[in-house]
Amino acid sequence: MAWRVPFVDPRTHYRKLKADIDGAITSCLERGELIYRQELRDFEAHLAEFVGTRYAVGLNSGYHALEFALRGAGVGPGDEVITVAHTFLATVSAIVNCGGTAVLIDVGEDYNMDPELVEPAVTERTKAILPVHLNGRVCDMDRIMAAAEKHGLAVVEDAAQALGATFDGKMGGGFGIGGCFSFYPFKALGGFGDGGALTTDDPHVARLASLLRYNGEDRETREYFCHGYTALLDNVQAVVLDVKLQKHFRSWIQHRRHIASRYRRRLEGLGDLRLPHFSEERHFDSFQNYVIRTKRRDELREHLTRNGVETLVSWPRPMWSYPDLHLGDWLLPETVAICNEVISLPMSAETTEEHVEITAQAIRDFFASEV
Repeated sequence: MAWRVPFVDPRTHYRKLKADIDGAITSCLERGELIYRQELRDFEAHLAEFVGTRYAVGLNSGYHALEFALRGAGVGPGDEVITVAHTFLATVSAIVNCGGTAVLIDVGEDYNMDPELVEPAVTERTKAILPVHLNGRVCDMDRIMAAAEKHGLAVVEDAAQALGATFDGKMGGGFGIGGCFSFYPFKALGGFGDGGALTTDDPHVARLASLLRYNGEDRETREYFCHGYTALLDNVQAVVLDVKLQKHFRSWIQHRRHIASRYRRRLEGLGDLRLPHFSEERHFDSFQNYVIRTKRRDELREHLTRNGVETLVSWPRPMWSYPDLHLGDWLLPETVAICNEVISLPMSAETTEEHVEITAQAIRDFFASEV
């Protein structure tokens, strides 16, 4: 189907960046710089500087960033990690694959971990807290960090959707023992394949992630220190990400915020529609996604599809409802409501004001039909 308003537009994205991207890739390929070369080191240095940490370790997925950060925090069999259920399954899978148990708590109206629920979930087996900065909004980190400090817990941040977002002026991914990022192609900063990174101020965590990503081998000494994985960010992906980060990313964040403000002006006050505009007194939101809520979600999505607007519904069922995952039963009413009500509207560096107008008018027509 040819969409009037695509959810994302990778073809236009590439055409706009073609000269920069082709030049960077060609240079990398002509010199045969494919695996663990200077381009990777450069991107890691630039990412660490951007996030505000001492180290960044390039990995082949956001999942591996999560698992390696948890291993760096010492999470293993018998340990509990407090996190949320309103997230991509990889967040919880990383805990499970370390041998730990995910203790799921509910989220607040901004879709992020409710800090009021953290301390009641702490037990003698709790090892870490794993907040998820969702949709380009950083969690209430002062309260989460205070709870962690009080109970002697590590904090690992799932910042896969929050590069460029801040809380009290500090970048998501810079608060805990490890910040975990995904560079899946449709992220605000995306590669041309999968990719990820771990950011940290802890030299032990950085060292462990660097070893684990290359089968436990120190690439400088060629010695082995542990059994690891094949999880290195390739140079071609690193050079693509570095060009985007250095030349374009800051302007893309401003564009997303502008598009979000246009949606707000056109959609505020419609029916039971809830928009993703929360207090920015302490937050700077990067709008990885523009997520709206309505109890008529499924009808609205069908209406938008008929009008040529591509949308996305993330996680329409709570993850614990899948019996093969063996996550137990949880009573998390806000998470359940969100699964039934949220829909993500088109939002990317290529989303235009015209796209917003088409989308908003279709939504206005939908709610007008109620009257």
